[in-house]
Amino acid sequence: MTGAQYTTEHFVTRLLEAVADGRTDPQAVALRWVGRRSGTVTYGRLARQIERTAAALRAEGLRPGDRVLFSIRPRPEGVMLCLAVLAAGGSNVFVDPGSTPELFAARLAAARPRWAATEALLYAASSRPLRRLARSRGLLLPDYGRLPVRHLYSGAWLPGVPRGARRIARLASRRGQEVPVGPSPDAEALVVFTSGTTADPRAVVHTASTLGGGLDLFRQVVDLSAGQTVHTDQMSIGLPALLAGATWEIPARTPGRDPVAFARGAAGADASFLVPADATALLDAVEAGRVPPRAPRTVLLGAAPVRKALLRRAQALLPGTRWLAVYGATEMLPAAAVEAEEKLAADVDGDLVGAPLAGVSAILDFSGHEDSEPDPDGTGEGRPVGELVLSGPSLMAGYLADLDTGAPRAKEHRTGDLAWFDDAGRIVLVGRTRDMIIRGTLNIYPGLYEPRLRALPGVGEALLVGVPVPDGDERVVLVVVSDESEPVDEVVVGTGTLLARAVEARLPDVLDHGALPDLVVEVSHVPLAGRSRKPDRRSLAALVAPLLAAAQQGDEGARG
Repeated sequence: MTGAQYTTEHFVTRLLEAVADGRTDPQAVALRWVGRRSGTVTYGRLARQIERTAAALRAEGLRPGDRVLFSIRPRPEGVMLCLAVLAAGGSNVFVDPGSTPELFAARLAAARPRWAATEALLYAASSRPLRRLARSRGLLLPDYGRLPVRHLYSGAWLPGVPRGARRIARLASRRGQEVPVGPSPDAEALVVFTSGTTADPRAVVHTASTLGGGLDLFRQVVDLSAGQTVHTDQMSIGLPALLAGATWEIPARTPGRDPVAFARGAAGADASFLVPADATALLDAVEAGRVPPRAPRTVLLGAAPVRKALLRRAQALLPGTRWLAVYGATEMLPAAAVEAEEKLAADVDGDLVGAPLAGVSAILDFSGHEDSEPDPDGTGEGRPVGELVLSGPSLMAGYLADLDTGAPRAKEHRTGDLAWFDDAGRIVLVGRTRDMIIRGTLNIYPGLYEPRLRALPGVGEALLVGVPVPDGDERVVLVVVSDESEPVDEVVVGTGTLLARAVEARLPDVLDHGALPDLVVEVSHVPLAGRSRKPDRRSLAALVAPLLAAAQQGDEGARG
């Protein structure tokens, strides 16, 4: 270690200090990669790589406050670089490379990064020779090599990597350069684009302090210590493991992509984090006998609603695992957590997400929800329903567009979730104040995309609706109405119509690939509901659910 000066509040320097003074054993395994080329990284090596890479980045010209467009999957080299960027005073910007070129360009313009950190494979796949292949697989990749930024790449060099790009592994091998003094904990550390249109890209900004606050809150949910192993690709629990001196084991693939490989790697681990859809894939593999009934001792479930049906199934198939549901948002994570047994035993009308964690403030705003669904009298408890408003140590600094124009830091996060509190002070969710679909780890706001869909030829009306599935996830159905359609007594719905096929063919050009629907249907007209006569999305979801189920069964039969 170099004896550099650190500020104790910054979570990266907390990690480096713990290794430097021996509180964390330098010979203990910090990172383990589970894949075809498995390997380990000790804490001593991780600390040296972070310091050397941070020094090399500064020597290459990275200045405090510089933003780095980060497109590297969770791997040891990517984790090290992410932390080194923060140690050098930079900020990591996460942008989905599969969004439409127009939306990607808008997000790039909003973030104004000076650097890009990208896998060599992504450079190659986004270059002209391979871009058509990537598009055939649903990825409209921008030409990373032509971005007007300084380039860093991981992995071996491939065609498409721009001239002058710096290989990350070589940066980490440099010696003798001055290690930068630890940055301020209030410095910008992370920018995550969550939604938005080309005219108004929306991104959440976190500082090192708010990220550190979130990591400490996660340690309330799952208590980690040296010698334990966390098997996950999620930084939200992987980084707390590093701060605790435990081993962060990174799987090659998520359980959704390869449940057998994930189950094999996760068996015997102390903790993991899964989204409900991935948990369902894992349970399917266990139930089918493809993997033995073994899982981490503790599994955190989050990033989407965690339904009772999923928890019952999880406890039945993997009874030796402790299951917890975690509630929060990109703007503030985590906010609350609840044990599976507690959630299953609760006889409440709504989704129990638990009591706020220590240090988290949760209040209800009752204004402006007179026409909200469900009706406040529908709780069965006689309690009023309001919008849940959160604040606490992991609260974001604000939204990018606001902060870049000089707006003050955020003091609270209006979640958009309608909720009430039970006698124990636990949060019970009963609906949303605005339309939102949760699929996997993505929050899809229909209102951001529907104007573009309505502008397509032949479309008079277009709505994206979410159809719930048992694991708590949702599927996305695009409902279109012809511009020549006339209302009839009953809503007529059909698939495979001329309009539905024509619209489906145009979708990759107008939608972020994360918002692409699972099914496109045409209806005679859109039903309305409520005093405001708004589109009845709940009724539409019920109408299209059988068609979606039939389409998915057909896809499974074709694959079989």
